[in-house]
Amino acid sequence: MNDEFSQNYTQIGLKISYYRKLKGFTQETLASNMGVATSFIGQIEAPNIYKPISLDTLFRIAKALDVEPYKFLKFE
Repeated sequence: MNDEFSQNYTQIGLKISYYRKLKGFTQETLASNMGVATSFIGQIEAPNIYKPISLDTLFRIAKALDVEPYKFLKFE
């Protein structure tokens, strides 16, 4: 496993969590809207789990949350 970008994936997961809560969604709601397991969303958002995701998944999350995808990739 290459963790060169693990910190970036952690930041993406935290941003997904932030926008999900801002939208008023639970992990279960987001998972249901995407047709995935709640545990999958939990793994993406968990800061202590290294869970790389594809761009397709990122785009699906962005669509479900009605957020521009670039907002998940803007690291400060």
